[in-house]
Amino acid sequence: MRSHLRSIDSLQRRNWIVKNLFVLASFVLTIVPGCTWAQAATPQPQEESFLSEWLQQSSRAAATQPQWIAPMFTVTGRLLQQFRYDIGWQTQGNATTTNYGTGRGLELIPAKHTEVLISAPPYVTHDSPRLRDGFGDMVFLFKYRVAAGTEHQGNYVVTAFLSTTLPTGTYSNGGTHASFSPTLALGKGWGNFDIQSTAGVTLPTGGIDVLGTPIGLNATAQYRILGRLWPEMEVNSTFWENGRNAGKKQVLLSPGLVVGRLLLWKRLGFAIGTGVQIAATSFHTYNHNWVLSVRFPF
Repeated sequence: MRSHLRSIDSLQRRNWIVKNLFVLASFVLTIVPGCTWAQAATPQPQEESFLSEWLQQSSRAAATQPQWIAPMFTVTGRLLQQFRYDIGWQTQGNATTTNYGTGRGLELIPAKHTEVLISAPPYVTHDSPRLRDGFGDMVFLFKYRVAAGTEHQGNYVVTAFLSTTLPTGTYSNGGTHASFSPTLALGKGWGNFDIQSTAGVTLPTGGIDVLGTPIGLNATAQYRILGRLWPEMEVNSTFWENGRNAGKKQVLLSPGLVVGRLLLWKRLGFAIGTGVQIAATSFHTYNHNWVLSVRFPF
């Protein structure tokens, strides 16, 4: 009976991976023709299609900010328009959990100062027979860029954003309550070097006596080499003032490398990165979290 259940779980896992690859391929096949057509079209404002006008508007919004790459773990204050798909391998004790999606997904610039993100439905697998594989929580993010300057106009960005996590997880692969995370993001660059940081708090809609309201502080230092290589070092910190972890703190040191942006076709670009979060404090909820990130900006 156990063997039969394991075979079913294995089949479900393979089906989920195939579906994710199909989603990724469908996105590329949908965006590429649209981006190509938008650039090839004759610039006649009174006859522009919605797609062409939207892409041009998003390009203008992106051109008024620094052209740094988005870090591996810290959420950037820059406005982005891309599809990002991350896979994470997280270790806790002798068990490894794999997360297909990790809260990343489709990022769009609908207006001059705003961005919205809708995460791809994450799927979580475990190598422990005591834990069941299933869906994780979906994430929605809204950014409002308060101020920004290009590399020749101050080289900085100031952005406020609000992320929402919904308890869509199955078999204990997500939270028990929805949560909201208001956050302030700051960034400053000097030539090829930049620092991007965020400060925010997570506010669950229930179970505060257990979950608490953790405060997150993150900072990333990057350096651009040869125009396309972005080595980085991140510090990801979480502090609990209440809940079951009251008085505890977790600090993760996170080296990483992102390669991009590489041009694929017309507007469509490509970037790939990897990094690992290593616990630097005795208390930590996880350790050695490896992430592979694939991005298609457009």
